[in-house]
Amino acid sequence: MILAHWRIAALFFIHALAIGAVQTRIPDLQVLNGLSEAQLGLVLMGQPLGGLPMFLVSSAIIERFGPRRVILWFLPVVIVTSALAGILLHPIALFVMLALNGVGFSLTNIAINVEADRVEATSGARIMNTCHGIWSVGFLATALIGATMRGLSISPALHLSFMAPILVILLLIIIRPMPISVPRPHAGETRRRLALPTLATLGLVAFGLGAGLTEGASRAWAIIYLRDSFDVAPWVQSLALPALVAAMAICRLGADRVLDRFEPVLVARALALVAISGLAMVVLAPNAWLGLFAFVLVGIGICVLYPLMLSAAARLGDRPASQNVASVTLVFQLVNLGAPVLIGAVAQGLGVRMAFAVLIPLLVLTFVMAGQLRPKG
Repeated sequence: MILAHWRIAALFFIHALAIGAVQTRIPDLQVLNGLSEAQLGLVLMGQPLGGLPMFLVSSAIIERFGPRRVILWFLPVVIVTSALAGILLHPIALFVMLALNGVGFSLTNIAINVEADRVEATSGARIMNTCHGIWSVGFLATALIGATMRGLSISPALHLSFMAPILVILLLIIIRPMPISVPRPHAGETRRRLALPTLATLGLVAFGLGAGLTEGASRAWAIIYLRDSFDVAPWVQSLALPALVAAMAICRLGADRVLDRFEPVLVARALALVAISGLAMVVLAPNAWLGLFAFVLVGIGICVLYPLMLSAAARLGDRPASQNVASVTLVFQLVNLGAPVLIGAVAQGLGVRMAFAVLIPLLVLTFVMAGQLRPKG
């Protein structure tokens, strides 16, 4: 069982390396493609637009072929499209690559979370937050690599192309010997093909929405925030992403032990308050170093809110776990479809600080809806 825990944690790590590589170079791709903030927001719609249809059918695909095959087939899609995004320097090409990247991301994102839930159900040990902590460590690693590449003035094309074969080899080493996992028992029917939301999953989405959007916005815009708000070197700008992700990783790695001791609702509400404080500091920070500290607070605050939502969805038991995980992620993707445009428009019209300010009410909603984490029935 320890080996199963290690393998799924390693998959989360590789998944983060694959997903995060292109995100660390978004500011450079913006400049190389000659995009304004609003145009960048439109181009960034590619990933949610590509992933949206896949979330509807991901449960059927995963139940048919299993998480292992889905990860093996579609994570390379993420890796290759990330590399091509740095080579094909045109806004339309970047949009298309991000759309294909979104297809691979959506399927593999559901698959690794379903696999983690199956390991939890089999072993009886809570590992979801630890797995997401390992994911954050992987994203931190790729963010630091990206910061180093930017500091050395290495082009996104060379950086992302170099990473691609390494990631594919690591994936094959981890996943080839992985056994087929046993699905979590459920009470509902299994014939439904589309992972449509239910009232229970919508309640969980209302809880997790603020954390998910804050994390996504921070990854995409944190470096741009420091670049546009303060006169600091590029390597200092690039520290924003590692600051956020390091805080998330450290807190996630210890979260399962905390959640075994304290009620998830209490933990979630305390962390939501920390995240709100962090975003307020992002909006008001007078210098770059306080801005960096603000992203540390944001990372601490949102660290386990999203995995708590996914874990609660998988445990509902009214239908296959893959359907509930896919349905909550589907609604996230629908919101993410418009979020880059909204944030880009606010950033261009009112500044990037105000773009972060619009996320604060969503974290207030997270605080209010934390009660959805209590077991049903």
